[in-house]
Amino acid sequence: MVSNQEYAKIVGKNLRRIMYEREVSQTKLAHDLGLTKSTVSSWMNGYRTPRMDKIDMLCRYLNCKRSDLMELHPARRYYISDETKLIAQTIYDDPNLHALFDAARGNKDDNLRLAAEMLKRMKDTNNDG
Repeated sequence: MVSNQEYAKIVGKNLRRIMYEREVSQTKLAHDLGLTKSTVSSWMNGYRTPRMDKIDMLCRYLNCKRSDLMELHPARRYYISDETKLIAQTIYDDPNLHALFDAARGNKDDNLRLAAEMLKRMKDTNNDG
């Protein structure tokens, strides 16, 4: 059985995550639902738990289910695979790769293939010398 304090933390964490996913600020939520910012803050920080009528109101507003707010959810896996995680971290850590990635974003497939071929040839040239 989960204590009231643990339950408040679960609801707060879920509320914070769902609001982030929906790009809803505390101020907007409070304003749109006629709540005070301090009430929303106390829910998000796990200090207080919303009553069931407020849970239902939040669910309607955020377009989610009660279980999305009220149940403990295992940590979501952000990356599809460990390889994807490694690639993303490598791009993030290397400013040159980051710049290349940013420049490539939004380009047509043909342009990306051409750029990849050019880079492969440059790499081969570097390895020959």
